[in-house]
Amino acid sequence: MGVNRIGLLGGSFDPVHLAHLALARAALDELHLAQVQFIPAANPWQRAPLRAAPRHRLRMIELAIDGQSRLAANPIELERGGATYTIDTLRALPANANYVWLLGTDQLANFCSWHQWQAIVERVDLAVATRPGTPLAPPAELAAWLATHGRVLAELPFTPMAVSASDIRDRLAQGKATTGLLPPQVASYIADHGLYR
Repeated sequence: MGVNRIGLLGGSFDPVHLAHLALARAALDELHLAQVQFIPAANPWQRAPLRAAPRHRLRMIELAIDGQSRLAANPIELERGGATYTIDTLRALPANANYVWLLGTDQLANFCSWHQWQAIVERVDLAVATRPGTPLAPPAELAAWLATHGRVLAELPFTPMAVSASDIRDRLAQGKATTGLLPPQVASYIADHGLYR
């Protein structure tokens, strides 16, 4: 039996929304993955402080993926705490799987600013969710590294959805509807706990 291929989807998930789930499901099918793990960040060093507490963000992921056996929540970064560096997470994962790091074209554009990015691509394959009609264009430094090491950047065809966590937070703060943006169980949890008001 072959080694499992596991997709890793990191992010703030503040909150997790339908586009995150659609991306995970697309990756399962397109990349023939055994599982996709959602990895909520503890303290992402490249962005503003997060709004919801770690326990809430983790619980919202658990609710969003409930009953979907090939989707999982991995709290490894929340348990470690402190500044969140992808390389530290990869070094701590079990060695009995092949990992694929899932990212969007926006993250790809600044990938070479990530802490120890070369060590990251030594440990995982990269799969980029591309927009229809948008060519896959890795930074020159990354493209050169991949070519030198005989590695490829996997393309994950994905129709983008007009959903963003910042828009959802703004809507919730203004008391506007979030219908069609959040899994219903996540919307209920946010309401029950008064998040993002």
